[in-house]
Amino acid sequence: MLRNKEYRHFALCFALIAGVSITLGLMLSPGAGLYAALSAAAYGIAFYRFTRARYRSIAEISEQIDLVLHNADYLFISESEEGELSILQSEITKMTLRIREQNAALKKEKENLADSLADIAHQLRTPLTSVNLILSLLENNPEESERGELLREAEELLVRMDWLITSLLKLSRLDAGIVLFQSRQTDVRSLVNAALRPLLIPMELHSIDLQIDVSEGIQIWGDADWLAEAIRNILKNCMESAGDQGKIEISCRDNPLFTEIAIHDSGAGFEEKELRSLFQRFCRGKNSRAAGYGIGLALCRTIITRQGGTVFAENHPEDGAVFFIRFPK
Repeated sequence: MLRNKEYRHFALCFALIAGVSITLGLMLSPGAGLYAALSAAAYGIAFYRFTRARYRSIAEISEQIDLVLHNADYLFISESEEGELSILQSEITKMTLRIREQNAALKKEKENLADSLADIAHQLRTPLTSVNLILSLLENNPEESERGELLREAEELLVRMDWLITSLLKLSRLDAGIVLFQSRQTDVRSLVNAALRPLLIPMELHSIDLQIDVSEGIQIWGDADWLAEAIRNILKNCMESAGDQGKIEISCRDNPLFTEIAIHDSGAGFEEKELRSLFQRFCRGKNSRAAGYGIGLALCRTIITRQGGTVFAENHPEDGAVFFIRFPK
């Protein structure tokens, strides 16, 4: 305690006051001097014990803070007493719990980032390996028809890689919070048409039967460009699942609670355990016809949830799967 400058000053002042009081008491009478000495000793002992207890509490708080700074698995729970130090201990305990939760969240996020980077490297390495193999085959000067087929395959792989990189950049921008959505009233039918426009030719090539049941005048609040991107990613998934001669139905219903867009495909559907992780990054279903990277649905969920909507998938009672996008009124 004597290391504290204020405590030393207080002890010196107390000693001077006690000395003066005892001297004046002795000048009056021996009994008064003895009473002053006993009173000074009693007050001194009481102050010493009280101050020592406070310093012990302060030392415990200091030790707790030091342990927290060194990431020790330690939590100090103060006794149920009233007073400023108890309040301080309680607040530090709350701070410790909050810091520990944040550290755990950061650690988990770091692990997820490491896993994501590994997944990204794997997803990029696969088409790159295929492209290198195609280039090796082209070096052997195959026939003209075979060369054309190999070049088309290489071009398709490069297009898929470009889509993957673009989607990853969009996800990173959304995660960083630098995307500003231009929210406004958007017609659902126009939104669906905008999402379908780049996919109409591939659907025709695969003879996919497309049916749209979206009434005019139904509107939702959101960024039309980003929402079209989200719907397009679901449609790509449905196209891969439905395959050649498949069927895709798009419908919309509007009620006082929400506006819902439903997209149903005639594919094989999903297993129950797949539905729980379907919108996670790099998650791919076991459907052998699916050639995606597990990015599109994750991007779709991020876009929709950031604008106040929800998206989920279910197996259709008849066949295939159905995706639901809902925006509350």
